[in-house]
Amino acid sequence: MTASLPNAIVSSVARFDQPRLLADVGGTNARFALETAPGKFEAVQVLGCADHGTLADAIRSYLAAPETAGFGKVSHAAIAIANPVDGDQVRMTNHHWQFSIEGMRQELGFATLLVVNDFYALARSLPHLPDSDKVQVGGGAARPNAPLALIGAGTGLGVSGLIPVGDSWTALSGEGGHVGFSPANELEVAILQFAWREFEHVSAERFLSGAGVELIYRALADYRGQQPEAIGAPEISRRAMAGECALASEVLEVFCGMLGCAAGNLAVTLGAQGGVYIGGGIVPRLGERFAASCFRSRFERKGRFSSYLSQVPTYVITAQYPAFLGVSAILAEKLSA
Repeated sequence: MTASLPNAIVSSVARFDQPRLLADVGGTNARFALETAPGKFEAVQVLGCADHGTLADAIRSYLAAPETAGFGKVSHAAIAIANPVDGDQVRMTNHHWQFSIEGMRQELGFATLLVVNDFYALARSLPHLPDSDKVQVGGGAARPNAPLALIGAGTGLGVSGLIPVGDSWTALSGEGGHVGFSPANELEVAILQFAWREFEHVSAERFLSGAGVELIYRALADYRGQQPEAIGAPEISRRAMAGECALASEVLEVFCGMLGCAAGNLAVTLGAQGGVYIGGGIVPRLGERFAASCFRSRFERKGRFSSYLSQVPTYVITAQYPAFLGVSAILAEKLSA
């Protein structure tokens, strides 16, 4: 499989002396590619994290695959990972992998190994996303040279932003998914009270994630006096999308409303008049169901700041591998320094 950057940011068609390894590692899957020329991604593969004991094992498996073995030696690599990256030691929040960046670099024989937060990398890709890789939900128009916000639910909840600095951008590397959840209506208060039975601290991620969909399902079943089934987030979403289960449909609507509120909070916090982007693995799969949900109305529902937020556009990122754009740019900067 081959993926490419938009032509606007491909500065050269010449191949690199060696391919560069790029990776986007989440709590469930690790996505790999070889960048063989600026913005040209080849041999894209998705490996299950649970199928490999360590991240180094997954990288070795990828590089040994028939689809990648013919590209030659890899000396430079950059990895976006769903975790805080602060220093050399990385311990994943939503998976058991842990490693030393320098130790793994030596173990794999790389000259360069960069490891950054996945939403930091995804934020770096935002200015380069073509219109074909994003879908606007609701109204508003992006103001030029204004901050951009990024939020996305998957195995966890990622949050970042992009701040203009002269002719360039600075991405924020934070953990906004772990802020305390703030209910916005009586139903969400009841859902929060249910969650407090299980968790001392209920973060936004507790609800805005795959596990969060399941938690909302259990909480709503309790609130409605129903017996929940032992089903996971994919089945809950499938039933909701198919119109097979009223409870599942309500779960999805509550999830979209909570995400709208969180995205609105992020927009006013960052002054993100350049737009708010929705990434992660959950929302892009919802398609028109998300556009028809209460997401946008909840996004704008900020009292005296409703008019402000009505002018801020919101976009769903539909690109299949958007984080590759960011890690490619980050690695290129490192190697040109």
